[in-house]
Amino acid sequence: MQAYLNAPIKEVISKFPKVADILNGYEIGCVPCSVGTCLLKDVVAIHNIGEENKAQLMYEVEKAIYPDREVKRPVINKAAKAKPEILRYSPPLRMLVNEHLLIKRLLNCVPAIVKALKEDTVIDKEPVIGAVDFIRMYADKFHHAKEEDILFKYFDEKADIIQAMLNDHVEGRSHVKEVLNGLKDNKIDAVSQHLSAYAELLTGHIKKEDEILYPWMDKNLTVKQVGELFDKFNAVDNGLQRGVEETYKGRIEDLEAKFIQK
Repeated sequence: MQAYLNAPIKEVISKFPKVADILNGYEIGCVPCSVGTCLLKDVVAIHNIGEENKAQLMYEVEKAIYPDREVKRPVINKAAKAKPEILRYSPPLRMLVNEHLLIKRLLNCVPAIVKALKEDTVIDKEPVIGAVDFIRMYADKFHHAKEEDILFKYFDEKADIIQAMLNDHVEGRSHVKEVLNGLKDNKIDAVSQHLSAYAELLTGHIKKEDEILYPWMDKNLTVKQVGELFDKFNAVDNGLQRGVEETYKGRIEDLEAKFIQK
């Protein structure tokens, strides 16, 4: 079993397809992951599913790999297994989680924006331009820059989990670029397609960060590093134009008033 624990998860899934079903059952999204080189043992370690769930998952995986082997079933406290693990964040990572809340409000507006683009006889480009401005200035320049320029520097940036997050950032920027190209060429189908794809990508990306990446990082940061991160994040906030949070919160409220609260 040790050899498979140290094998890339995609190789394990390829050889034992049932493992994919087991991971999906625990909402561990390795199957669609664009990287897929995380070791099986690391996949289990970084996901915040609780120790008893991890023991049960490993039992199921070992039985899938060795169906004829006698594997000791872990003793599971059903009450503890049913109780979801409460996510708690250090102050700097809580700042990032709170920024996600505003980004998710923008993502929630996207289906209505796309619907209006497809149905209105006169194309209103202003909401799309506003959404792109929010994405580029708040989600990317303000939020993602904290991750890429500061947070990720405290870890091995070649680690699969961080590479997966960086790949999402790159893919998201590509979608935004295509949205702007579509607006320029009046290709509304392309605008709709890439804006929707961006929303789907970021929805999954935020879930992975809030539920997997940030809790794993908090477990591996020292008290001193947490303090450093908090100071650096505050310096970024103070160094940007004052009121950036309120400015973009106001933009989102305008979009919600137009598309959500009709």
